[in-house]
Amino acid sequence: MDIFAHILLRNILPLTVMIAIGIVLQRSFSLDIKTLSKLNFYLFSPAIIFKLLYTTDISFLVIGYVLLFFCIFMVLQYAAAEVVIRLRGIQGGKRAALRNGVLFYNSANYGIPLNQLAFAGNPQTLAIQVIIMMMQSLIPNTYGIYSVNSHRSDLRAIRKTILSMPVIYVIPLAFALRGLEVSLPVFIETPVDYLANAFLGTAIITLGVQLGSMSWRLSRSLLVDIGLVCLLRLGAGPALAALVIWALAAMGMQLPPLMSAALIVSSAVPTSLSSALLAVEFDNEPEFSSQVVFASTMLSIFSVTLVIWLLQI
Repeated sequence: MDIFAHILLRNILPLTVMIAIGIVLQRSFSLDIKTLSKLNFYLFSPAIIFKLLYTTDISFLVIGYVLLFFCIFMVLQYAAAEVVIRLRGIQGGKRAALRNGVLFYNSANYGIPLNQLAFAGNPQTLAIQVIIMMMQSLIPNTYGIYSVNSHRSDLRAIRKTILSMPVIYVIPLAFALRGLEVSLPVFIETPVDYLANAFLGTAIITLGVQLGSMSWRLSRSLLVDIGLVCLLRLGAGPALAALVIWALAAMGMQLPPLMSAALIVSSAVPTSLSSALLAVEFDNEPEFSSQVVFASTMLSIFSVTLVIWLLQI
């Protein structure tokens, strides 16, 4: 019960208030959602990724284990999403929007606070979460951009768009500077801190602005697809993570219990804001994607609490 109350008060209710502020602002002033999206993609998101990778102590062994888990887990998630897409007969840009809603999960502004809560600020589990966050930031800026544009753009244009994303350069730069023990000068470190601190508020306000611009007249088919994405993300996600850990143990790669628990918790979080931001930036089912983020975040109040409780039994 304490965990439930803490998640509700520290994660969900503040998120809901920020989303509500974005809705009110949009209804009052009709903000430019494209500008907000670009600020997130090209400025605030790269800053927080750089800061966390540059400042968090992570061993190469942990990186190897987590990347192995992550690759297998993502393949299984993709397969599950593809089954739903084919059974539902989904076509066009909505195929990418549904996949992104399942594959891209909120490992940063939801996953990191949740990790610190569930594991009492343990630096080992935080390092695991930072690696997951790194991958979850890299994939939307590469595969995610390809997926939302592949049905209407040529490969050269998509490649040019991907190469314009700062995140793909920020990640190796952060690792290189940390590995070489290069200290950032104050005139660089301070702006990076300011921009990283601005990420959470700006991203959530952007989601609220997008929700505020929608009509809220949903068809039955849209509700069904949103429900399926939430089921795959919040229910199948942690179940598949547990399956991957069991399979690795069966192959002789027994992960430490704490690492296993951290990986399962990391997989239980709701759909990332990145899926909605991608949808807005490239005009690919923005209403569907935004509502998936909102619905999965609200439902995660119960699902994430259940996952943590099961891990404690």
